[in-house]
Amino acid sequence: MQSIFATRRPWRELFSHPASYSIPHGFSEFTLRLKRNLNYFRVNYAMIMLSILFLSLLWHPISLIVFVIVFVFWFLLYFFRDEPIVLFNRTVDDRVVLIVLGIVTIVSLIFTGVWLNIVVSILIGLVILVLHAVFRITEDLFLDEDEVADGGLLSVVGSTYTRV
Repeated sequence: MQSIFATRRPWRELFSHPASYSIPHGFSEFTLRLKRNLNYFRVNYAMIMLSILFLSLLWHPISLIVFVIVFVFWFLLYFFRDEPIVLFNRTVDDRVVLIVLGIVTIVSLIFTGVWLNIVVSILIGLVILVLHAVFRITEDLFLDEDEVADGGLLSVVGSTYTRV
């Protein structure tokens, strides 16, 4: 069962050594890696997208002020939240918060007249994130932490992990 809200993964894990990357061997592996990595690293990916968007607004002071105001809501509602958000006695999923905050950010910046900067920065960010998600090997993300913690060596044989 997944947690109601995602956590930021260590940046070292996101940018691990080159052995953690390979070309997918088919469309099914392509989509599997994309889904797993987008879910696993979604907080990190949101930070990367917001950073790219921020950099594209450096020469537009009004847009930058609007972005900083909206970014405060990102911090409060997404990055530094300790408890799930509850509306009308229902728990709001982390992905819904991510989508709503993304839409609010884009719409508020479009009203400042920098729609081309937004489109270009979102496209650049999406290309970077999709490339990372597709080439990042996902099997090492889901190791049983109890097996690794008690000192056993893990051997990869086929597609399952076995103790040696």
